Amino acid sequence: MLQPYDRVFNFSAGPSTLPVEVLEQARDEILNWHGAGMSVMEMSHRGGPFESIIAETEKDLRALLQVPEGYQVLFLQGGASLQFSMVPMNFLPTGGFAEYAVTGSWGEKAIESGKLAGDARLVFTAKDGGYRSTPAQIAWSPEAAYAHITSNETIQGVRFPSDPVSPVPLVCDMSSDILSRPVDVAKYALIYAGAQKNMGPAGATVVILSDEFLAKIPSGLPPMLDYRVQAKNNSLYNTPPCWSIYVMGLVFKRLLATGGLAGSQARNEAKAKLLYDAIDASGGFYTGHAEPASRSLMNVTFTLPDEDLTKRFLEEAEARKLDGLKGHRSVGGCRASIYNAFPIEGCQSLADFMAEFAKS
Repeated sequence: MLQPYDRVFNFSAGPSTLPVEVLEQARDEILNWHGAGMSVMEMSHRGGPFESIIAETEKDLRALLQVPEGYQVLFLQGGASLQFSMVPMNFLPTGGFAEYAVTGSWGEKAIESGKLAGDARLVFTAKDGGYRSTPAQIAWSPEAAYAHITSNETIQGVRFPSDPVSPVPLVCDMSSDILSRPVDVAKYALIYAGAQKNMGPAGATVVILSDEFLAKIPSGLPPMLDYRVQAKNNSLYNTPPCWSIYVMGLVFKRLLATGGLAGSQARNEAKAKLLYDAIDASGGFYTGHAEPASRSLMNVTFTLPDEDLTKRFLEEAEARKLDGLKGHRSVGGCRASIYNAFPIEGCQSLADFMAEFAKS
């Protein structure tokens, strides 16, 4: 069991656990990166050492996702929440409209920001059903400026199991499942994702967008909120989140060395299966929030029969170093977030505890 340094199994929804090997390398390099005589946290973002770091990080991300030609890769700040506003500011034209499919709480926030910027229309919502599933098909309008989805909802624990099809530019918030499986980037006009779940520490946001989509941006936007400015300056218009980008680069190299995204998917499916099997084998003691066809591989959400049992479950789990299992207040119950770096031993430990607790 991989539990060095007396670490807990961290089921937090984010910031999430990082590979121990990455943390060790960052520790070893923190005072003097590759003979530069300084830490990455100290070096100029316009100097040669950091320029090599960000270039290598971008190269490895392109390799992992097999990003096709004609796409920009940007490292920005502000998290997915800023992207909720940047996307419509850049791509929702005056007199036009965009469409949003809302499958959970983060989709709600995305369209809320979209409406502040212009005509953002709700084309699908799973709210009436409690956000328990994602649609097999969505009736997008061919006149929309873009279509927006959230590939994985961390709070409700639902996902799109495959890349959707859209007749218009498809924009995706992929914050909580990026790099968890192979993705056909060519199906998307723009992908954005905060780093703090599957890629690295909080502070950086990855944006991948096509040159064709980029060309549609109007003039007159504030420079920091203009994707063209960020692309022209190679994500260095201002001081970027240097440390986060550096650690992301370490994570990307580890993913490349451990089977790429096909390897990620196999590991994530095995981890999730342990927990969903524990739910399904409990005879109804545990109830999964998501419908089976839409179950997330990243966030396993479930409830117990009552609040007293839930409180006791969480207390006993924490005593076993199973940390961060409390569900979001809007869903209740429990949530096990098992992102890429989360070890399968932690899922086995939780599954064993779930069986013992239900029996007791």
